[in-house]
Amino acid sequence: MVGGLDIESLLGSRARIRILRYLLEVGEANITRISREARVHQAIARKYLEDLARMGLVEEVRIGRMRIYRVVWSDTRIRILKSLITQG
Repeated sequence: MVGGLDIESLLGSRARIRILRYLLEVGEANITRISREARVHQAIARKYLEDLARMGLVEEVRIGRMRIYRVVWSDTRIRILKSLITQG
């Protein structure tokens, strides 16, 4: 378990999976686009993205006042998760 969230919790949440699936498809996006595409309220999306960032799967990049979230492709777990998530 890393940062209070483990892989089982990640995979047990449809909203987290939709967020991660979207980011795996596009690579990076802002919170507005992520919440819209994943069909999750922005507050929930923000919390889940922070969880994913604590796990090291996603990183936040600030450009001025905008926050961009992107997948950490160097993390080996991402490749495994991508194969699990995109097959489903």
